Amino acid sequence: MGLPVERFATYEDLFDLPENVVGEIINGRLVSHPRPAPKHAIAYSSLGDELVGPYHKGRGGPGGWWILDEPEVHLDGDILVPDIAGWRRERMPKAPETAWFDLAPDWLCEILSPSTARVDRVEKLPIYARWGVQHVWLIDPDLRTLEAYENVDGRWLLIATLKDDDPVSLPPFDAISFSLGGLWAD
Repeated sequence: MGLPVERFATYEDLFDLPENVVGEIINGRLVSHPRPAPKHAIAYSSLGDELVGPYHKGRGGPGGWWILDEPEVHLDGDILVPDIAGWRRERMPKAPETAWFDLAPDWLCEILSPSTARVDRVEKLPIYARWGVQHVWLIDPDLRTLEAYENVDGRWLLIATLKDDDPVSLPPFDAISFSLGGLWAD
């Protein structure tokens, strides 16, 4: 008897997941986790609130971006769902007609939780680097931190670590400033 043949996950496997679960396909493997806890959801909703006005809508900032919560991004065989992602409109003048994006974002943010931090850091970051995402922010609501990375030749360079109520004015959104403390639930 031979070894069992490992089956790679398919897009259709995502449809079988319960509605309260986020599913991704990472390196051929189906990865799922529950919808975010309130602390996590508050952090990404608050960050979106800070960025959408000035960058997505051009109110009080330069505009020129699509900023979206939980977009489904198809990068070859990987199907990823970053918490928030942004595309420069010069690269993507209009939103796709599909339910997903097949163009890597220019920037994205993952809100870390104990159940997702390892996958976000160890598995997803190398994929994002390989596909040319230029900036990644990792926010940890438990530690009250933001780590900002820039893609330099396919490798992540840490450009800043912020904490608590530090002012945030980081690439690619350094035309504005806001308090990191506004992202925390308390």
